[in-house]
Amino acid sequence: MSGRVKLVSEIEKIMRNIEQIRNIGIIAHVDHGKTTTSDSLLAAAGIISERIAGEALVLDYLTVEKQRGITVKSANISLYHEYGGKPYVINLIDTPGHVDFSGRVTRSLRVLDGAIVVVDAVEGVMTQTETVIRQALEERVRPILFINKVDRLIKELKLSPDKIQQRFVEIIKEVNGLIDLYAEPEFRKKWKLDPAQGMVAFGSAKDKWGITIPAARKKGVTFKDIIAAYNKGKDAIAELSRTIPLHESLLDMVIKFIPNPREAQSYRIPKIWKGDINSEIGQAMLKADPEGPLVFFINDVRVEKAGLVATGRVFSGTLRHGEEVYLIGAGKRSRVLQVSLYMGPFREVTKEIPAGNIAAVMGLQDVRAGETVVGVGYEDKAAPFESLRYVSEPVVTIAIQPKTLQDLPKMIDALKKLTIEDPNLVLKINEETGEYLLSGMGPLHLEIALTLLKDKFGVEVTASPPIVVYRETVRASSEVFEGKSPNKHNKLYISVEPLNKETIELIQRGVITEDQDPRERAKILRDKAGWDYDEARRIWAIDENINVFVDKTTGVQYLRDVKDTIIAGFRLAMREGPLAAEPVRGVKVILHDAVIHEDPVHRGPAQLYPATRNAIWAGILTAKPTLLEPLQKLDIRAPMDYLSEIAAVLARKRGRILNVDAQGPIARITAEVPVAESFDLAGELRSATAGRAFWGVEFSGWAPVPEQMLPDLIRKIRERKGLPPEPPSVDDLIGP
Repeated sequence: MSGRVKLVSEIEKIMRNIEQIRNIGIIAHVDHGKTTTSDSLLAAAGIISERIAGEALVLDYLTVEKQRGITVKSANISLYHEYGGKPYVINLIDTPGHVDFSGRVTRSLRVLDGAIVVVDAVEGVMTQTETVIRQALEERVRPILFINKVDRLIKELKLSPDKIQQRFVEIIKEVNGLIDLYAEPEFRKKWKLDPAQGMVAFGSAKDKWGITIPAARKKGVTFKDIIAAYNKGKDAIAELSRTIPLHESLLDMVIKFIPNPREAQSYRIPKIWKGDINSEIGQAMLKADPEGPLVFFINDVRVEKAGLVATGRVFSGTLRHGEEVYLIGAGKRSRVLQVSLYMGPFREVTKEIPAGNIAAVMGLQDVRAGETVVGVGYEDKAAPFESLRYVSEPVVTIAIQPKTLQDLPKMIDALKKLTIEDPNLVLKINEETGEYLLSGMGPLHLEIALTLLKDKFGVEVTASPPIVVYRETVRASSEVFEGKSPNKHNKLYISVEPLNKETIELIQRGVITEDQDPRERAKILRDKAGWDYDEARRIWAIDENINVFVDKTTGVQYLRDVKDTIIAGFRLAMREGPLAAEPVRGVKVILHDAVIHEDPVHRGPAQLYPATRNAIWAGILTAKPTLLEPLQKLDIRAPMDYLSEIAAVLARKRGRILNVDAQGPIARITAEVPVAESFDLAGELRSATAGRAFWGVEFSGWAPVPEQMLPDLIRKIRERKGLPPEPPSVDDLIGP
């Protein structure tokens, strides 16, 4: 224990010297050994005993993670390492690898400068490896590579030293191919992995050894020696972990190739922060100035017994205990009651944390992941960090209720806390049926949320089978419909049409947002999506499901006064569309003309909401409406002999094969499958390939439901929601 206490004081001393700080994460495909790699690093820091490091999975401190052996939360820890006679602090953030948690990965990357990409030596680069590398490069996070599970090449595949090196070359080539593809031009060459320089480590996290080419030369270790150690058995492998310990190779590599926070912020801030770079705050962040104005970005919020704990990175200034700060997202002041740094699952209290470091804070009420915290007095001068874009969308829903009715208030409270910790979980209450609906990224995501409800909050629930969430959209333009308010004093003339692919993509990527300058937005839409500049300038709203509201009216009296009410009506209409009360996606709504009553009493929400909704819904119902279903992309590796069996499984699941690539005796199959068909897919693939296939999945996008399935699906969804089996008609909405 004394070692850990001593370590905290050591870290506090070094934290002030920014050249001696590194902020890193470990990213990988699920099961490639990220958490075991983290544990080897922890053991080296003397924070847990080396004996149990391989088995302990210390960063997986939630029981659900231990049971499943997958990482759900991003944990944080500060490590101490000496290199070239100098002490360093390495802030390590463990990120989830499972696709169902990719939102958490994105948030972790925002606070990192570098990432160790872990790749299984046998499986190689998988779909999620590609996804996390792409996400890292989008955030200007520099990747270095650790090829893990080399013991499998020796013990399972019995490869010769030459064949092992050939395998390494293939993996490095593939990762460099991704850097070529996704890195921005100025980083492409510099960040390419050169194993000769020591940018790649090879090893076994489970057996706690690892080596880079320069280190192997220096220590006189060859692959023949490593193979010999495995042939000799346990003692020889243990000796290997003492001669070439994994932590030494990895942490040396981090210090050598990952930039310090000041260097990294000089090129990362212009990309990840949308404020004025020439302002006082912009300049302080570029230099990671501990004396500058405080800017603290929160990437994770946890609910602990003592209250909310927010973790994030200090980009500028110094975070101090007792100081008042301003939360830009929440729009309010709050006081920092406690500042601490992370040590595994533990937090060690400290008085202050300067720029460049990762900090944990208590006392900030109303805080959410993605919040930007600034010093008081900078409320108007600081822009928030651009809103985080998640790679996936919550597409699977379950209805839940507590097993015992008196647990209902406890369940609601626990669910609210879970959604604070994980913004990718969405909780809705169906007012009509009184059901509590929880949506997530996939069946696993929801299963883990339910386990957390039970283990962490003591609430047992019963859940419905998972329901897939659909979207409604249109495939044609509608005529203009008149929406009348119930009192007949207000009339809105509205049409709808599909948004083009380019616009949807720009909104999805966060290039186009609701709150950006209308002129800048109009210019981008004109140049990149073919919009008329004047029409684009008149966008009133962009909602969360990628729908756009455009005002094309001229000279309508009192319209400005009711603008916010009409926008709110538009948002409500899009939240639940007319076909099946599912969210609407990818629709442009155009207001052509309006008649607004002069008396505010006659034009409130009760009048304008129905007028807006009915006209929009009538438009949707006459513009070739359809449902979109979520698709998953599969990346399957299996022996060539099983190709036809896999194709048959995919065909039964309405899947389509996008690509087949032969890699020796192994086939790599890329395919797309509707989420609705994917619930028992794992079992079917396993039995079709005698357990010899392995695969990764990620959210792929939305596609129209096949025409022949549409009427039946709409009826089923409506019945499940307690709605009349048929959608409303245009006459129902706006009269004959």
